Amino acid sequence: MGVRTRGIGIKAALSGWNLSWAGLWRNQQGEWWLLGQGILILAVIILPGWPQSALADLNLTWRNCLMISGGSLLTGGVVLAVASFLALGDNLSPLPEPKPGIQLVQSGPYRLCRHPLYLAVLICAAGVMLMRQSPLHLALLIALAMTLRGKAKREEQGLVRRHSDYSTLFSGKPAILAWIPGLNWSIEDAS
Repeated sequence: MGVRTRGIGIKAALSGWNLSWAGLWRNQQGEWWLLGQGILILAVIILPGWPQSALADLNLTWRNCLMISGGSLLTGGVVLAVASFLALGDNLSPLPEPKPGIQLVQSGPYRLCRHPLYLAVLICAAGVMLMRQSPLHLALLIALAMTLRGKAKREEQGLVRRHSDYSTLFSGKPAILAWIPGLNWSIEDAS
């Protein structure tokens, strides 16, 4: 018996992704965006802070504050990611090209922004950056933000093609984060 959430099976949520080596080679559904995202997330997780002495001059209190703040962001990002996964249900796909037959989701975290999963990834990466106190991780966070921006714009092009009401339903919501330049754009700008 599989794990189920709100009547949606995990197996069903993970099906229909159409991942293939041929698709990756040709970037048919935006596989290169997924590959870039995966590489950057792995780098954020695996790479140590660099240079290690970057914040060594900070006193212990400040370093502890950064660790606690980073841990809080990481925890909050994971909670947002889980809530976003649950809200998406069968619509979940790692590729920016929407799965056929998806329904537009406007509940849960999708009430706040158009791409809460990408926001969750960035919040987690910001948490790791603070915990590692690393300029390298700041650079990785910026690269990840730009990658997710490109992936989200590709995704919105597909959503507009599949759902004529997408622009109307989501036009008032920020893309990822309203107050960060580059992480908010109009739906028309994605086309």
